Amino acid sequence: MSWWIGVLFILGSACFVVAPLPPYLAWVGASADGVTFFVGSLFFTTAAALQWLETINADRGPRAPSAVRVRLVRWEPARIDWWSSGLQLLGTLFFNATTFRALTTATTSPSYDKVVWRPDALGSLCFLVSGYLAYLEVSGRPLARPPRSLEGAIVSVNLFGCVAFAASAVAGFVLPATSADLDQRVANATTCLGAAAFLVGAALLLREGMAGGQPPRQPA
Repeated sequence: MSWWIGVLFILGSACFVVAPLPPYLAWVGASADGVTFFVGSLFFTTAAALQWLETINADRGPRAPSAVRVRLVRWEPARIDWWSSGLQLLGTLFFNATTFRALTTATTSPSYDKVVWRPDALGSLCFLVSGYLAYLEVSGRPLARPPRSLEGAIVSVNLFGCVAFAASAVAGFVLPATSADLDQRVANATTCLGAAAFLVGAALLLREGMAGGQPPRQPA
């Protein structure tokens, strides 16, 4: 499953890397550009859903074959990876909402910040907390350096991507007086940067999955 998680996150990240680029927008037009964001968010959600299933169905000891079944929901709030995977999935759902509403809502609309920017900000916040929890799980304590391992590299680059997405959400707030983003160039640049970081993290996860290693609990 980790191989598919890596592939889906690579596809979603690639969409978010190219969609904010002005040359791509000029080439495909605003409508297709918005669709690219929305499709990318769907890849993110599918990957996050698989990550959630992998987390809650992780082996916890020997079981009889007849007792093995796939769980869709499990209550384990004492586990960091449970919170990390759950918040990541929730964040992708917010991104589904913001990219879908952006298809039909102009920045000049009075409801833009409510229906487009707000879920984007909430999704970015979920990703930020999720990424930090994954980093904390691997490093062992707050502000500690992660181990020099593939898993440590994955959580580090993904946390960087989460920070970049959070900066993008702040810069993307539309000022009511001007109907323009707080800083469109910064919003686009940090979106590309964050998505590129997620792409690298997903590629590392894909490499780990192909090698047959144990995947980290939160890939993006």
